[in-house]
Amino acid sequence: MNIAQGLLLALLALPILEIYLLIQVGGIIGFLPTLLLLFGAAGWGTFLLQTQGLNTWLRVQQSLARGELPAVELINGAVIVAGGALLLLPGFLSDVAGLLCLIPFTRRLLVGWLVKNRLGLRQANPNDAEGPKVIEGEFKRED
Repeated sequence: MNIAQGLLLALLALPILEIYLLIQVGGIIGFLPTLLLLFGAAGWGTFLLQTQGLNTWLRVQQSLARGELPAVELINGAVIVAGGALLLLPGFLSDVAGLLCLIPFTRRLLVGWLVKNRLGLRQANPNDAEGPKVIEGEFKRED
């Protein structure tokens, strides 16, 4: 199964699962508590989106001020935006996925996994002992 088929399957299955979960949870705890849970998750997620988005923006600015490429911070920002978009979708599965993208601990795990396994990037580590850095070239001494 390629990526397009997997996305199509997910787009078809997600609304069905969301509706099923809403009906099940609503049947167990009632309509009003279910509605309050959905609004509460959206409110908490909105708060996290604002605070974490601002913190990420500040880290991007600090990296740029130091002259570094803020690749990990930008990926972190993309995960925050994805979490916010998931919170806009009604349902418990999307709320849980969105909140996992917005909670700092789980977001760090997700970004670390993305950087390491999916994007082929490597975080710079000053303690890496890969040996000496050699720049090859020619020079001419003029006295």
